[in-house]
Amino acid sequence: MKRACFVTLLAAGAVSALIAPALAQDPPETKPATEADYAAIAKLPDWTGVWQPDWGGLFGRSPLPAPVFTPAAQKVKDQFEARKTHGENLQTEAANCRPSGMPNIMRQPYPIEFIYSPGRVTLLHETYSQARRIYTDGRPLPEDPDPAFNGWSVGHWEGDTLVVETIGLNVQNVLLEGIHATDQTRIRERMRITAPDVLTVETEITDPTIFVGSYQLKTNYMRRRDWQIREYVCEENNKDGADEQGRPTMDITKPTDPFGPATN
Repeated sequence: MKRACFVTLLAAGAVSALIAPALAQDPPETKPATEADYAAIAKLPDWTGVWQPDWGGLFGRSPLPAPVFTPAAQKVKDQFEARKTHGENLQTEAANCRPSGMPNIMRQPYPIEFIYSPGRVTLLHETYSQARRIYTDGRPLPEDPDPAFNGWSVGHWEGDTLVVETIGLNVQNVLLEGIHATDQTRIRERMRITAPDVLTVETEITDPTIFVGSYQLKTNYMRRRDWQIREYVCEENNKDGADEQGRPTMDITKPTDPFGPATN
């Protein structure tokens, strides 16, 4: 028994040795926040309160041009739409509580809140009780990021506008119906107050394997100073079951992957 325990500990140590360098290289050195760091926060635009997406902009007709797909991506899109005509692909991956991730987490019909701290802007989303971190401490984007639903975001301020670059998206993320992110997907956002209590997020998505040029989105948020973010636990009766073909089902006991990542 002692020999087995020793071997187990030795193996665990070896795994830790392999993992530790990978973890250590992700974040740059974090320095203690200074009084000047907090003073700088006070000079940033006032984004306090809770921001509710403009539903008309989410579900209405977009004034922006429709994306132009590469031939490979167009084929994937056409196949997706053809399956819908046969009753498939009617539910999204979120039917079984998979986070929508970027860019769709910014376009869910649920409110968000911005929290300033030295070197970072944190977005708290009511959707799935998710937090999105945008680092503003001058670090570069990671060279080889681990895929994440919300990706890896680095931002900087241009006057009263927060400019954000995001890479490293999980390939399960849906950019738009039938089209998934790839390791070449890159998102650029510009966030600013455009009218009293109105915050506008202009989003540009580029990926040479999917789009000819870029795919652009624009979302307005309305400030609600008397609102609070509520807890959202998808597993508590917020599921809409889907089978392996993306067809609605009443069986929510076995989460499935209706679509899987697209192959471009």
